[in-house]
Amino acid sequence: MTSNTETILVHEGQQFNQTSAVTTPIYQTSTYIADPDPMEYIKAATEPKHPYFYHRHGNPTNSQVATILAKLEKTEDALVFATGMAAISTAILAIVKSGDHIVAQHAHYSGTAIFFKEFLTDYGITVTAVDQTDISAFEKAIQANTKLIYIETPSNPNLYITDLKAIGELAKKHGIQSMVDNTFASPINQTPTDFGIDVVVHSATKYLGGHSDLTAGIVCGTRDYIARVWKRSVALGASLAPLDSWLLLRGLKTLSLRVKQINTNALKLAEFLDQHPKIKKVSYPGLANHPQHELAAQQMKGFSGMLCIDVDGKNEEEAFLNAQKLINGLHIFINAASLGGVESLIVHPASMWGRHHTKEQKEASGITLGMLRISVGIEHIDDLIADLKQALDQIN
Repeated sequence: MTSNTETILVHEGQQFNQTSAVTTPIYQTSTYIADPDPMEYIKAATEPKHPYFYHRHGNPTNSQVATILAKLEKTEDALVFATGMAAISTAILAIVKSGDHIVAQHAHYSGTAIFFKEFLTDYGITVTAVDQTDISAFEKAIQANTKLIYIETPSNPNLYITDLKAIGELAKKHGIQSMVDNTFASPINQTPTDFGIDVVVHSATKYLGGHSDLTAGIVCGTRDYIARVWKRSVALGASLAPLDSWLLLRGLKTLSLRVKQINTNALKLAEFLDQHPKIKKVSYPGLANHPQHELAAQQMKGFSGMLCIDVDGKNEEEAFLNAQKLINGLHIFINAASLGGVESLIVHPASMWGRHHTKEQKEASGITLGMLRISVGIEHIDDLIADLKQALDQIN
């Protein structure tokens, strides 16, 4: 149909809407009437992602969403899930089995880190975490039984960048799979397959949905790989509900518009905070002083709406108290978990992940007591800056 992102988001996959409705209906049904032809019924029961058999296998809206995301991520196929973690875990389990090894990085979304640390080890799968800014560390960690390199860039919460091209080349050199969590960037800002990455996963709860009203996940890859993922998803049962699927499809239509506005807001906000005397550090790939700014500029078309700040203080304890004062003094920014919505959010990572990680793990991930993670929304930038300014003025 077209290669232009904005048109893809609105019109791709319309063949799955077999009604006269301009907006794809909500297929609020768990099952579908069988085709009278027994061969067609067998096909529906066994074909990956068939949209008209049983909801756990697929539905038309799921198929339309998957078609859009596969086109955006430049993969052959895609599959949607009930949550981001369902997508991530099923995507990984479609590659590794007991006795296999994964190379990952220190800085990952907390749910992914827990999956690596607690779930996989119980099933005889080992994971080695390395510094994502050091490509040589990835290669040194590869073992004879390594089946997957799993990365996240920019990383949650500290906005570290992993070299996608180098990882893609490294994985192919050793004959192993590469997978990236592209949630923080979104397909608008980054296309990992352009750099040789095999599999792309998202928490669609975030930028793809964009309105903080659903949970969903997506896996993008080759047609054969997605068929393996689908087979595991049918067994594990993490199917995306009809309403959430419809909400995700609705959210995708404005993804490009939202992300571009968020990119603009985030850069201006980062520049303001970078000059503020009560902010010790700003981590945002779009700033020239970010240690990996040049790498980010090479592999990203925009720098996302995520940034991290370290509030200043004489010591860690004072930095923590000042960070809490800042949060409590805000009026527009909402203190809440998650990210990627139209509203601006702020959260204290050390508290949010406090019981999920040891002190050493938090340090390895770059999480400090004075750190705050900001998800910038689409509000007017003057109002966002004014809100942060008045809250910072309350810190002695």
